[in-house]
Amino acid sequence: MGNKVMICGINTSELPTLKPKEMAELMTRVKSGDKQAREKFIFCNMKLVLSVCKRFTDKKESLDDIFQIGCVGLIKAIDNFDTSLNVKFSTYAVPMIIGEIRRYLRDNTLVRVSRSMRDIAYRTLKSREKLLQERNSEPSLEDIAKDIEVPLNEVVCALDAVSDTVSLEEPIFNDGQDAVLLMDQIGDNKAVEEIQKIGLRQALEKLSEREKQILLMRYYIGKTQVEISEEIGISQAQVSRLEKNALEQIKKEL
Repeated sequence: MGNKVMICGINTSELPTLKPKEMAELMTRVKSGDKQAREKFIFCNMKLVLSVCKRFTDKKESLDDIFQIGCVGLIKAIDNFDTSLNVKFSTYAVPMIIGEIRRYLRDNTLVRVSRSMRDIAYRTLKSREKLLQERNSEPSLEDIAKDIEVPLNEVVCALDAVSDTVSLEEPIFNDGQDAVLLMDQIGDNKAVEEIQKIGLRQALEKLSEREKQILLMRYYIGKTQVEISEEIGISQAQVSRLEKNALEQIKKEL
């Protein structure tokens, strides 16, 4: 599928590319409302769409369909691109194209995500974009949950439900020089931290008060089992047993 030449009636081996200066000049005309320039800009960036589509060659969907959806993402990127920012168009467009394709594949998969869950995920992503523009910094999931008035755990679950498992080493774009890896597009690990915090908090809530007390003294305050046994009035063996049981229960819950 990845070696296919004719896609949607287009000979991909003959797709043109633009030099950076030509790209900038054409984009200026596009933003001024020049329809012919817009059509040319779309056509000259179809090779970019094709390079993104190749990462989805292991899917059972038709490459023609994926390519068409990728072009929808390209058009959205063109319409929303801000020329005043010092950002290459390809840097902005690639995640947009990937997102459009992944939404298409997600909505057409046999594993269905509920409409309400998809709606929360969509609102979460829109809120993130809005807060990012307002603050010029990555918003936390707590900020996003507050902005869309949805409980934090539902935001986390929605993002997890619509996310595919991919390798951080997976290339998402290659212009013939240096490949852009998924890890290059990740700003921080706040989402992972939030998921871990929520899971740990829920696991701790199921422990007895004594087990919570022992874990607090052992791993937060840093006391030894002997010191804990002397302080709460039980044997060191009992402290060891309660600690072990608590840790096993937490592992089971996580």
